[in-house]
Amino acid sequence: MIIDTEEIKNIYFSNHYVDMRKSIDGLMLIVTQQFQMNVLDHSLFIFTNRARNRLKILYYENNGFWLFVRRLEHGKFKINEVKHTVIKTITSTQLNWLLEGLEFDNLFQEKRLLI
Repeated sequence: MIIDTEEIKNIYFSNHYVDMRKSIDGLMLIVTQQFQMNVLDHSLFIFTNRARNRLKILYYENNGFWLFVRRLEHGKFKINEVKHTVIKTITSTQLNWLLEGLEFDNLFQEKRLLI
């Protein structure tokens, strides 16, 4: 990955899907309003679509945002869907597992539960 994970404070993953048409501003609103978190604190925020074949990662560095998109041509990311949105903290190793399409959902440490 392009980002040096040593500089990242936290890696947050939302297991509830979002509309992949959302760009930086739309994802920022989700982080600040729904999750009530600071989008500027050098953390990664990871979102997925309903079909689980796309990911978007939002990251703030210095004075600008990065928006990373990963689309699988075959298969899905192995993410369990739940009825309530859960924000989970994952490690950089788990992030790599996620991006590679490996099973990792049972290894999360739950951070916050949102309705």
